[in-house]
Amino acid sequence: MRVAEILDRLDLAPARQAVPFHLAIGPVGITVLCPGPLRATLTAYFAEAMSDKPGAISVHLLPDQALSPAPRWTDWAREEGKTGRKDAVCDLEDGRLVRKVRSGVTFVQAPGVAVALGPLTDSVSTVINFINTQVLSDRMRAGWQLAHAAAVTHGDQGLAISGLSGGGKSTSALRMMDIAGTRFVSNDRVLLKNGQALGIPKHPRINPGTILGNPRLHDLLTASRRAELAALPPADLWDLEDKHDLMISKTYGPGRVQYAAPLTEFWVLNWSRAAAAPMRLATVTLAERPDLLGAIMKSPGPFHQAPDGRFEPDGTRPDPAPYLAALRGVTLREVAGRVDFDALAARGRALFAGQLADG
Repeated sequence: MRVAEILDRLDLAPARQAVPFHLAIGPVGITVLCPGPLRATLTAYFAEAMSDKPGAISVHLLPDQALSPAPRWTDWAREEGKTGRKDAVCDLEDGRLVRKVRSGVTFVQAPGVAVALGPLTDSVSTVINFINTQVLSDRMRAGWQLAHAAAVTHGDQGLAISGLSGGGKSTSALRMMDIAGTRFVSNDRVLLKNGQALGIPKHPRINPGTILGNPRLHDLLTASRRAELAALPPADLWDLEDKHDLMISKTYGPGRVQYAAPLTEFWVLNWSRAAAAPMRLATVTLAERPDLLGAIMKSPGPFHQAPDGRFEPDGTRPDPAPYLAALRGVTLREVAGRVDFDALAARGRALFAGQLADG
């Protein structure tokens, strides 16, 4: 089956008749065609990326539509350490269908085609991720590498922070945002190429431990909830999963987001709550420490199309060689010892003041 046959089974008119909105993320322009209340939700979310110029990439959103008959789905394997069913795919002759198993949201992806359908108003985060996926794929086709990292920038310097899931990269990046003059680049995905970084317009989704540890974020919780959390053992608070959206402009003020930035430093969090030694920062090379690449590299998942239109096969692992090239000239430092966000923030201040030394 071909993509055109799938599109013939859908009603694209509601999207095409809606007033489009446009996004600009670095060199990537996206036009979103979306009917109904979902449009207002998305334009508010993407406020820092809004543009008055149509983008080369078009995304059609079709709330409450469904494919009938249903495609024959194949489960997509989760990343190592993740359990449960998340995505399923159905490959077409010239494209791919992707389905979110829990929500039932379905996507049509092909060269020049990006369509989302189903219960979209109940799955706004999924829609946001789909739009951002178009940015990732566009830049990866242009030779950029996808890193699992948060990033901030300050003047002519840029800092990306990576680590294992739950290692504290979002908390670390937000602590850097308390430094005057720092701008937010990205929370969880960063594209790398030739000493440059490109983020995506996805606001941080943070756990209560991050909120409780930063007075600037306390208003995201009620006073009673903060008191309840403060009574928890530190280990329980660290492991608690209860995500809250943090809107950068609301918390830190206007003009604090910059998606395209230089990349001069990359820090890999390899610390531990159980470590006895204090936190320390050490310059390393990936030739000496190839193990750290595992915390940096990120598979693009089932949506990614190569320049020739081929889709990412299930189970594909990223190739280290392009990452080594993308990070050439970037200072890599390992963060080891005991987890200490105060000490890490102090190193960030020293970095942006031009006074950072290892240790």
